[in-house]
Amino acid sequence: MPLSAEDLSAIVLTLELAATTTVLLMLLGTPLAWWLAHTASRWRGAVGALVALPLVLPPTVIGFYLLVAMGPHGAVGQFVQWLGLPQLPFSFAGLVIGSLVYSLPFTVQPLQRAFESLGRRPLEAAATLGAGPVDRFLTVVLPLARPGFITAAVLTFAHTVGEFGVVLMLGGNIPGVTRVVSVQIYDHVEAMEYTQAHWLAGGMVLFSFLVLMALNLLQPKERQA
Repeated sequence: MPLSAEDLSAIVLTLELAATTTVLLMLLGTPLAWWLAHTASRWRGAVGALVALPLVLPPTVIGFYLLVAMGPHGAVGQFVQWLGLPQLPFSFAGLVIGSLVYSLPFTVQPLQRAFESLGRRPLEAAATLGAGPVDRFLTVVLPLARPGFITAAVLTFAHTVGEFGVVLMLGGNIPGVTRVVSVQIYDHVEAMEYTQAHWLAGGMVLFSFLVLMALNLLQPKERQA
């Protein structure tokens, strides 16, 4: 079999990390994107810049500062110690937090654009019919912004699958705990195991192509709906 037990373990862990990150970011990113799309606050520009920061910063920089913050002398690490919880660095929970930060713009920006494109008329019309805020969001916003939700979920999942710098800084390289596919490929190359690296790297290329093709196929259908 071309894939070893360690390769399969890295694939399963990567999918678990991507799925967990996507679900959490859809829950956390939706209200943030809604606020960015509709607020007139003077803080809108600063918050938008913070959301987009992972797009321009090297992943190792993000991973380094997250490692410092979550370490025993960092603010997050001391808070976790005060709660009596295990330390976050070099754990799956730490990887999830790092992925939430690293993939944040891939969730928020598509949702923000979708909310901005809706305009206020559909919501005002629903309000005149007596629909409350929750009803307006569930019956008006969700159906009309569905392409944005699909794009955000797919991009977040795919981007998390391809993480390397952040997971290496925060998670190290612990088999079955923090060793994801990108780190496993790095290990194979370091050991000059190019055949195994080809199998995993080729799988990543195929996965990325299928994700982009799915987005291209889904978006026109959503616009025609």
